[in-house]
Amino acid sequence: MPVETIPPAPGRNGRWLRIVARVLAAAAIAAATAWGAGLIGFQLPGAPPWRGALIAAWCALGAASMAVLVLRRVAVRKPILIAFAAGLAALLAWWLSLAPSHRRDWADDVARLLDAQVSGDRVVLRNVRNFQWRSETDYTAHWETREYDLSRLSSADLVLSYWMGPDIAHTLVSFGFDDGRRVVFSLEIRKERGESFSALGGFFRRYEQVLVAADERDIVRTRSNARGEDVYLYRLNIPPQTLRPMFLGFLAKAGALQRQPAFYNTLTSNCTTVVFEIARHVVPDLPLDYRLLAAGHFAEYVYDRGGLTPGYSYSQLQERGYINPRALAVPADADAGTFSRAIRRGVPGVPAAETEP
Repeated sequence: MPVETIPPAPGRNGRWLRIVARVLAAAAIAAATAWGAGLIGFQLPGAPPWRGALIAAWCALGAASMAVLVLRRVAVRKPILIAFAAGLAALLAWWLSLAPSHRRDWADDVARLLDAQVSGDRVVLRNVRNFQWRSETDYTAHWETREYDLSRLSSADLVLSYWMGPDIAHTLVSFGFDDGRRVVFSLEIRKERGESFSALGGFFRRYEQVLVAADERDIVRTRSNARGEDVYLYRLNIPPQTLRPMFLGFLAKAGALQRQPAFYNTLTSNCTTVVFEIARHVVPDLPLDYRLLAAGHFAEYVYDRGGLTPGYSYSQLQERGYINPRALAVPADADAGTFSRAIRRGVPGVPAAETEP
């Protein structure tokens, strides 16, 4: 005798589908409310009380919209949801109207854009930063024009500077030439005068990007000595034929930003993602990884891909790559070569010739 199955009660599946749809809609409204509050907070001009009042009003509208999705037979459901949709549309229109610019009152250390001219092996870099930093706010500004011979490009080092815990770091790449000269590339926010960095602000088109080319005594020393950040240096294990396209990749990025300003994004367009993008042009099969977002672990990602000095554990490379004690021991009036040699002493993969006077 066949076994009879009992069909579900009429409308049960439909009821659950409606519940799931309402939960998803409420989650979407919550996300849109948080995004809108951030946009207002970081982009609305005027006094903070006005921004606070508008954020409170927007959040109240978002909370009301979520509530009417849950409550049944609410007479004002449709007007509230229409009001929220209209407000969201206005915020999206405002967001899309925001445009990056080269014309602002920039902070001194990002006031100039890198200009590069390449002719065969000859590279001329204009606006290379070489500030003398006595503290984070006390400095002597100095910009230089430098010429490099790409046929003498001999090494590249990954530099990570930790400023907010073990998961957050700033990523820099330093290129070395066989005559002892070096230049560091760093993608940074282009701060306006008096402005400070906010990771949250970086999600809301608060800052433009700038690619800085600088002397190590400037851009590395200011982090280890003036700011007191924890700085680590690793010799990159990459073949000589890869150095040139990587170097030119940074110049191409600088040229693109010079032609068209672009917004910095904390998640998708930052100091680490630009290094990954340039490396991926050279090595197309590099995989995506969560450590591209948690930049403090980027060196470990590079290690796992065979990109750091072989023959050592990652913890050994990290321990020996910590430069702060060596950087702090260098006299403030020492030249750039002295500083660069000192911070590389004991770093695996760095030949002794690079650390001796």
